[in-house]
Amino acid sequence: MKSCGVSLASTTSFRDDGKKMAAGKESSECKDGSVSLTDEEKQLLGGLDSRLFGFIRLHEDGARTKTLLSKAVRYYESLILKAEGKVESDFFCQLGHFNLLLEDYPKALSAYQRYHNLQSDYWKNATFLYGLGLVYFYYNAFHWAIKAFQEVLYVDPSFCRAKEIHLRLGLMFKVNTDYESSLKHFRLALIDCNPCTLSSVEIQFHIAHLYETQQKYHFAKEAYEQLLQTENLPAQVKATVLQQLGWMHHNVDLLGDKATKESYAIQYLQKSLEADPNSGLSWYFLGRCYSSIGKVQDAFISYRQSIDKSEASADTWCSIGVLYQQQNQPMDALQAYICAVQLDHGHAAAWMDLGTLYESCNQPQDAIKCYLNATRGKNCSNTSSLAGRIKFLQHLEQLRANKDHLNPAQKLMLEQLESQFVLMQQMRQTGQTTGIPNGPTADSSLPTNPISSQQSYSPVPKVSSVFQLEICSACFEKPLSSGPFSSGYAFCSTAKTLGNTDTILVGNNYVTGSGSNGNVPYLQQNTLTYPHNCTNLTSSAEEPWRKQLSNSTQVFHKGQSSHMSGSNDEQPPFSTGPAQYLQAASVGIQKQTGHRTLPSNLVTQGAALNHISSHIATSGGQQGINLTKESKPSGNRSLVPEISRHAGDTPNGCVIAKGLSNHVQQLIAEPVCSPNHGDCTSPDLLISDSPQISATVIGKVSEKTSNNHPPVHTKTDNSVTSSHSSMISTTTSSTKSTAQTVTHSVIGLNSPQNNVHKVNREELENLQSSTKTNLPIISLKSGPQIIPSMSVSIYSSSTEVLKACRNLGKNGLSNSRIFFEKCPPPRPPTSPYPPLPKDKLNPPTPSIYLENKRDAFFPPLHQFCTNPKNPVTVIRGLAGALKLDLGLFSTKTLVEANNEHVVEVRTQLLQPADENWDPTGTKKIWRCESNRSHTTIAKYAQYQASSFQESLREENEKRMQHKECSDNESTSSDFSGKRRKGPFKTIKFGTNIDLSDDKKWKLQLHELTKLPAFVRVVSAGNLLSHLGHTILGMNTVQLYMKVPGSRTPGHQENNNFCSVNINIGPGDCEWFVVPEDYWGVLNDFCEKNNLNFLMSSWWPNLEELYEANVPVYRFIQRPGDLVWINAGTVHWVQAVGWCNNIAWNVGPLTACQYKLAVERYEWNKLQNVKSLVPMVHLSWNMARNIKVSDPRLFEMIKYCLLKILKQCQTLREALIAAGKEIIWHGRTNDEPAHYCNICEVEVFDLLFVTNESNSQKTYIVHCQDCARKTSGNLDNFVVLEQYKMEDLIQVYEQFTLAPSISSSSS
Repeated sequence: MKSCGVSLASTTSFRDDGKKMAAGKESSECKDGSVSLTDEEKQLLGGLDSRLFGFIRLHEDGARTKTLLSKAVRYYESLILKAEGKVESDFFCQLGHFNLLLEDYPKALSAYQRYHNLQSDYWKNATFLYGLGLVYFYYNAFHWAIKAFQEVLYVDPSFCRAKEIHLRLGLMFKVNTDYESSLKHFRLALIDCNPCTLSSVEIQFHIAHLYETQQKYHFAKEAYEQLLQTENLPAQVKATVLQQLGWMHHNVDLLGDKATKESYAIQYLQKSLEADPNSGLSWYFLGRCYSSIGKVQDAFISYRQSIDKSEASADTWCSIGVLYQQQNQPMDALQAYICAVQLDHGHAAAWMDLGTLYESCNQPQDAIKCYLNATRGKNCSNTSSLAGRIKFLQHLEQLRANKDHLNPAQKLMLEQLESQFVLMQQMRQTGQTTGIPNGPTADSSLPTNPISSQQSYSPVPKVSSVFQLEICSACFEKPLSSGPFSSGYAFCSTAKTLGNTDTILVGNNYVTGSGSNGNVPYLQQNTLTYPHNCTNLTSSAEEPWRKQLSNSTQVFHKGQSSHMSGSNDEQPPFSTGPAQYLQAASVGIQKQTGHRTLPSNLVTQGAALNHISSHIATSGGQQGINLTKESKPSGNRSLVPEISRHAGDTPNGCVIAKGLSNHVQQLIAEPVCSPNHGDCTSPDLLISDSPQISATVIGKVSEKTSNNHPPVHTKTDNSVTSSHSSMISTTTSSTKSTAQTVTHSVIGLNSPQNNVHKVNREELENLQSSTKTNLPIISLKSGPQIIPSMSVSIYSSSTEVLKACRNLGKNGLSNSRIFFEKCPPPRPPTSPYPPLPKDKLNPPTPSIYLENKRDAFFPPLHQFCTNPKNPVTVIRGLAGALKLDLGLFSTKTLVEANNEHVVEVRTQLLQPADENWDPTGTKKIWRCESNRSHTTIAKYAQYQASSFQESLREENEKRMQHKECSDNESTSSDFSGKRRKGPFKTIKFGTNIDLSDDKKWKLQLHELTKLPAFVRVVSAGNLLSHLGHTILGMNTVQLYMKVPGSRTPGHQENNNFCSVNINIGPGDCEWFVVPEDYWGVLNDFCEKNNLNFLMSSWWPNLEELYEANVPVYRFIQRPGDLVWINAGTVHWVQAVGWCNNIAWNVGPLTACQYKLAVERYEWNKLQNVKSLVPMVHLSWNMARNIKVSDPRLFEMIKYCLLKILKQCQTLREALIAAGKEIIWHGRTNDEPAHYCNICEVEVFDLLFVTNESNSQKTYIVHCQDCARKTSGNLDNFVVLEQYKMEDLIQVYEQFTLAPSISSSSS
């Protein structure tokens, strides 16, 4: 593994005074004023890189180190300037490290960016990737920080800061609501004994909080209580744990009856305040608890304490308004609600409560405006109820306005509406009903005063004028008798006035003010949310993708305030900005560096900086990525300025982003040429105003580019580079200077425009000629962690392989990747270019019609199905041609055979096959949720039958309904923002029914042997038949029992293997299929929608796929039809009728299948996802059992064997050199492949097992890296050997390319 821990000794050769410096010159300043370093300083700097970030305290006891780093930065910049850019790439990497350690993030990003452009194999440098990930993390560019950190762990699993990476990955996945991934990374961090910026108890807290977030309340409660038993628990952690327990008891019904829960909640919160009396959040929660049991005065006191102890919160003021309204103080309630919506313009609950206040004052027009604003709020969960209420009030007002012109029927209707209006007011005031969730008393648990129902409120100021009211000392001169607020206490201490209707959401003018604090939810009963105490954020209401933020600073650091916004619809406390995290040693965070934001005058919408290839198809000048609102990060930290490719967006066609450091790279906003469209010219090239670094490296950068880019296109005159790599687009701001227009921006590292500067033609020629001078290239010595390259070919003998492995020691250990060494970490494919025309996006599905058995066994059928050009093949009439008895798989036969067999049930919503709506039916989404449970075949069969009978009874009625609303539905389906219909009917899908037991299902499994060999469950040509053990659902048969609407969400098969699916009937299934080439596009869509492509349940939006030029095969599978899904094909399926299906996986013996399986194996490893198919184990079994005549397939398998043989030998010798005994263990017949119990990577040959597990013969396996993280010197582990090296060598030697033979019938 390459490192940038560099020595500076060789740099002195360039300088005229180099000999004096080498002699130990102590002066840091030369006569000419330039900076120099002593030998001692160079030696100290040689050990400083990104790995020390967070572990050196520059602001406390590290003043000398900070001075040295600042001096080194100046020294490096002077060297680069004098060398005219002719420096090795490691200079920029080390410069990035120094700036990172100095917390100068713009400069660090710029230096890393230049290193990336100069170093083609940058991905081998773990310290670079780690530093880059830290910078992305700082700027909240979580998407790219995750990628950078994952690549670090992929290229160097034993990286010394792996624990820090897992911690940060856990936090970012928590922010992205990928809770399972977050939990996995937190656990990986917890088992690591290395130092980290959070303590173990803090990591345990995050794990407990994740349980709570996932509504696993008993697990959460147990984890919290276990934390409280920890000795010497820090006071801040203790206070936070007690706070969480208190809030859980207040909200979660499962924890007991109301009286008991509230009693425990108050006790926990009081103990929390004993540990941390200054927690505004705990005071607020305590106020909520007091409100729920009727202690109004105590609630007011707690709310006031909350405001005193922390920043103003919209939730607190909303709750105060509720109490005032209950105490018949409408003006005070009004002003409290005004405070709430001023602090959070999108606070739906405050707007609803304000609306009900206006209703109680008989001011329906104002109530309507408030309800409309509530529906536009970020966290409004009852839009349909509000819409009904708005419609009712509008109708009432319309009739009132025309009262004198109504006919008798209309007058009668008006009387009924008036009566209903009065009745609803009375019911609300007496607490009998809330009318709408979060209704008149948003805190529905608060008691109401029965006297209030007998009183009517006087009119209050209209909504158009209430925001002109002054919030002054008079507001609380008459709160409650003996009330908690003293005279002169102001609602909002931060402002004398609350603005006007231009800055608040009023009526139809929905304007998000620049002072919005983002997605602040209202804390209602049984909703685990809490306020973010933020008032100075700039995040837009158009950022729904960031559903919650993990509190990392406010929790453990008293007095820290949040500077990060985010909604928290389903999230309990801890939702402030995680990027304020991790600046100190393992005992906890000791300091914070303040706001992570680019200069305030840089207007951004947020986008991530791409350090890897995020390719898009380009076409002429229109090739920028315009981020949608779903993809914009939230928070007040700007990430990157938007660079639009469209000239004319700003004056002069250039995008200006003022305020960044001069060290930040610049680029042009002119049309960029495409490799497929020839050259595009630009009038000028932009040049940096940072002559120290920017202008001098043009020649170097233009000569050497990343291996992610296609060749650079140049012309004699001015031109720009181009590639399929994406540039990240965000908003921009412009500024003019009397001297010149300067562009400052931070862009993705893969953007070829990183290297583009503006110079005139003469200057460009001078710079090009300067690159040909004979100035020596300044270089840095390589770091000590470079792993020796072992260029042993697959045709080398085993003796040569083992010889090359000797004497490598620990540094010779690489990860278990089976990719080629020169390949970068796996990445999703780019969308094929050129894009398909729109009329080709619905291609016909390849279909084969069989008439007899001979057709089924015809060899070309096998070749057609496995042809990579055919992503899917439908074999029609297969059952009839082979005379398959599909009745053996009918529901009736299954019940008769094994009625108590287990069925996994997925509870889903019945929706149209080509659409996926949220549960309220208001918008199309990708997330496709389903709840899992279990039942038996007999019980599901009963459900299936009753569903069918019910459908028969309702068929005629449904046909009439569908006919009446078909026009409306077809219109709404084209507009994702329009309500479709809902709530949707709930259905149950019986899935993953295991038919592997040949004793229970003998007849069924025997019937499938009639199939052609290439689609059989077991055959010599099926790679999965050579595993030697069972993988349920892959090399065994699984059954699916369906009712109409049952969905199998979008996915690729495990490890990209082919699949076979036969419809038993009697109903049909509808399939949607996307070729393997486009899975990267779907992966991007999943990321944009906060979904994990591999692990989440998602249902694509066809409209978005077509807009992205993704072809979709769509077809109906009828009873008896076999669907062959080729390797890597993406597909999703919905049942049209009542039917059963059977399915399994097949691995054709082809180079394409093996290649895609290995690629997914490595991608899974990068994504920390377990591969169900152990490709290493399978490859060795293939070498033992199969004669391969395909040269491509042979070379790939042989290379895999070579890599594993080298790894086994190297690890063995390292263990022996360390004095670790290797114990022979062997393998049993049908023993499954082994996976690490911690990180779930495949472990081959040498198994690391704990001493306790070995003595108990449970054999809980660890990989080497996880074992060393748990026990650095492996004292707590024994190493078990499953294969003798002699046996592996023999298999390797005997696996040779077989002579090619003509294909025979399958």
